[in-house]
Amino acid sequence: MAFAKLDNNLSYWQKQVKPLFPDLAWNIPEQKTGQITVIGGNSQSFHSVIRLAEFLDHNFPLREVSIFLPDALRGQLPPLPNITFTPSTESGSFAKSFDLRQALKTSDFTLLAGDLSKNSATAIALSDAITSLISNNQDDTPLKPLLLTRDSVDLLAESAAELLKHPRLFLVASMAQLQKVFRAVYYPRMIMLSQPLLPVVETLHKFTLSYPATIVTFHQNQIIIANSGDVTTTPIESTRYTPLSLWSGQLAGKIAALNLYNPNQPLKATTAAILFG
Repeated sequence: MAFAKLDNNLSYWQKQVKPLFPDLAWNIPEQKTGQITVIGGNSQSFHSVIRLAEFLDHNFPLREVSIFLPDALRGQLPPLPNITFTPSTESGSFAKSFDLRQALKTSDFTLLAGDLSKNSATAIALSDAITSLISNNQDDTPLKPLLLTRDSVDLLAESAAELLKHPRLFLVASMAQLQKVFRAVYYPRMIMLSQPLLPVVETLHKFTLSYPATIVTFHQNQIIIANSGDVTTTPIESTRYTPLSLWSGQLAGKIAALNLYNPNQPLKATTAAILFG
C-alpha cells in the first residue's frame, strides 16, 4: 500500500463552528423515501437498537426503518411488522444467515448499531456477510452504504482489511477503536490518545486517502470527520452532544439519514449531521 504524501498547507482541513454545509442539513424530502436497516442486539441487550430505530422513524421521512434482531429475542418483544428475527447462536447473538446478507444487499442504508456482544461466531457471521457482499459485487451495481458504530467496530476490527474495501463504509468510532482498525491493517502511522489534535488530523487525512471510508471520531474536544483526505472538525461545545452522548447512537442515525438524502457527498453530509436538529 502506498503511503499518502502529506499536504503541508493543511488546505484539506475545515473547521466548523457554524454550519459549513447548511443546505445539506435541510435537503430532506417532503415525501417519505428510502429505507434504513438497523442491525444489532443480543439476548441480554437490545433496547438501544430499538431506541435508535424509533429515533429514525420519528425524526426523518423514511419510507421504512427495519430492525434485525437475533431470534433469541423473539419471546421478549411483541410481533411488529418492522422487526425481522434472524438465526442466533446458542449464546443469543447473530449467527450466519441468508437474512443478514440480504439485509446488507437490499437496504438503502445499513446501520450496525451495536449491542452485539463479544461473540466470535457473531463476528464471523457479520464479517462473512459483509465481505461476501464486497467480493461478489458487480461494478454496475454500487454497494449500499454501511455504517458501523459502538461495539460493532470492536467486533469487526480484526476484519478491517476486508471491510475497508467497502467503497461506502462509515465508521463512527472512538480513538481506541480506531487504533484497533489501524493495527489490523498494519497502518504505519498510529493515532494516540496523548497526541495533540494536529497529528491526529494529519493521520486521518492520510489514512482516508488510502482507504475509501468516512471516519467520525472524537479527540481533544473536537468531533473529527475524514473522507478522501478531507477533514472537518467541530468543537463539541458548539453541538448538543457531550463526550458520552456522542456514542448513544443518535448521531450515527443522523449521519445515516443525511447521507441517504445526500448520496455521494459523505464528508459534507456527515459534517452537516453534527449540527443537525
